[in-house]
Amino acid sequence: MSRNRIFRIVCFIIFMVATAVVIMLENVDNGAYSADAVAIKALESSKYVTVEETANYIAFEPAEEFYNKGIIFYPGGSVEPEAYAPLMHAVAEEGYLCVIVKMPLKLAVLDTDKADAVRKDYPKVADWYLAGHSLGGAMASTYAHENASGLRGVILLAAYSTEDLTKDNLEVLSIYGSMDCVLNMDNYKTYRSNLPADMTELVINGGNHGNFGNYGAQRGDGVAKLSAEEQQAATVEAICELLK
Repeated sequence: MSRNRIFRIVCFIIFMVATAVVIMLENVDNGAYSADAVAIKALESSKYVTVEETANYIAFEPAEEFYNKGIIFYPGGSVEPEAYAPLMHAVAEEGYLCVIVKMPLKLAVLDTDKADAVRKDYPKVADWYLAGHSLGGAMASTYAHENASGLRGVILLAAYSTEDLTKDNLEVLSIYGSMDCVLNMDNYKTYRSNLPADMTELVINGGNHGNFGNYGAQRGDGVAKLSAEEQQAATVEAICELLK
């Protein structure tokens, strides 16, 4: 077989594989969980929080001029970033900058370094915390591990870190709901040793996986005994306690 023929066959195989990957990712994107009406309402600015949306992120900036702590939030897999607006708007009302990044095809694994642009755009923030839900939380912990010297902490919502954060000198908060049937608890327990001994863990009694955001019922999730508003209120309280 000639070299040219081998080259054409290899190129064809690469093309077919690339096409299959694109189709798969497009199907994932088309199946995204959409933000509900409550989330869309939370995208509006108020007297306490100014909301600004760009091509790369949604920022919730406190009305008070002097803030020095901020959260960069990585959304869960296939979830619209707008779905986390109520949660981040509520934290911003307490005086902290909150920024939800927009991921390619709504998958944080495709751009774990998306926080770089946010940090550059808000240079006056001294203490940054990387946060994320589900897959977004795992990717946030990866970014935090690789950039630990420039960060203050990590906030995991229904997520675990596959990176060893024990020597990164980061504050860590881990929250999940007792009715969560999406989070792999075996993996959560296995990777718990990747978190520092002084980490804070909160189990929200009656909370589930999806109610950290506002995007409706998630496939395979448990039925929550709390509303999304109640679960998020408990989450905001824990986050603000960490950021004090």
